Amino acid sequence: MGFIEQPRRVVRPGQATAPGRAAASGPATGGRPPQTRVGADRLRARPVGFLNAVRRLDAGLDPAACSELADWLKEHYTTEFGDVPLGFLATCYLGAPYVDHQLNLFRSIVDHFAPGDPMPHPFAAARMLVRTGAYAFVEVYDGGLVLPVLPDGSVVRP
Repeated sequence: MGFIEQPRRVVRPGQATAPGRAAASGPATGGRPPQTRVGADRLRARPVGFLNAVRRLDAGLDPAACSELADWLKEHYTTEFGDVPLGFLATCYLGAPYVDHQLNLFRSIVDHFAPGDPMPHPFAAARMLVRTGAYAFVEVYDGGLVLPVLPDGSVVRP
């Protein structure tokens, strides 16, 4: 007798379970923070100007220039994508012992992290994505949403 594949029912966090089955305890996201619903605007490709601006935040700009650049990014994220990330996580090119850095648009803070340094919440969820080297940077939003941005500006769906 042949094997007949039955359709699978996918249950997402917060969704009712099948009758007679208990709900799973803990997050169903494999230890990752829950992702919020992502609007189409947030998934549009980032223009070259955005990519360059995020790179320049860590380029040793003086505090006034860094603040001005952060304000420009906040304004354009609001108008073009409808939301402003808390900040970004990216590969750090300062060299040993640093491997990644956090960029914050609210106070233009740049923190550099060595491999063993703890990463603050919610940026910790983006750390392994940055370490792959595949992304220009990873946007980190309030609520735990992380959106990896490829070097060509396209956004990877969560």
